Amino acid sequence: MDKELLAILACPQCRGALELVHARTDSGLACTHCALVYPIRDEIPVLLIEEGIAKDQWNASGDSRDSGTAP
Repeated sequence: MDKELLAILACPQCRGALELVHARTDSGLACTHCALVYPIRDEIPVLLIEEGIAKDQWNASGDSRDSGTAP
């Protein structure tokens, strides 16, 4: 992901800074404040609050499209 784009994006829920994170199969943008992770699909960040996944579930699942179970 382009660093300039990442610098201007913000969490849609709390407006916190975002950082790039990786799970086993997916990438996402994690809020440094509220700990939600927003998936990146087809190289496009999905910054919708309802798409946010708790960071601990993201790390446990390894797949952002998962409903909390391991693949």
